Amino acid sequence: MIHPAAALAPDAITVGEALEAAALSAGNKPIDESDAAAIQAAETRATGLGHVVPGGVGAKAQSAAAHNIRTTRDELKTKLGDVLEDATEKLIDDKPVTREDAEGVINAEIRNKPDLATHPGGVSASMAASARLNQEE
Repeated sequence: MIHPAAALAPDAITVGEALEAAALSAGNKPIDESDAAAIQAAETRATGLGHVVPGGVGAKAQSAAAHNIRTTRDELKTKLGDVLEDATEKLIDDKPVTREDAEGVINAEIRNKPDLATHPGGVSASMAASARLNQEE
């Protein structure tokens, strides 16, 4: 059986690139638990390791979300752009985004959000858009 990512074009958008796109579109948004969960899911899918990498973008996102809960002033909170800038370089491995990857990231984000919604332009939106573009190629 061929892995779904292997069937994509060589110039397909990777998970790291999708995370960087989220940093551009929603970079000023303070990271919350749902963002951290989405980033962790994306990193886990990119690396294929089945767990968050210590010191990786997922761990940094979780740390930022914990910091932000204790921080009252928005200007002092860690933002998506702070963690996801240069995500491609920070991931220990990367792969093209598939529909399955996007669905996993979306599920992780909404499970950690009281209103069960994703943030427009955020990590899930970027992963979903990347998966759609990759399928069109």
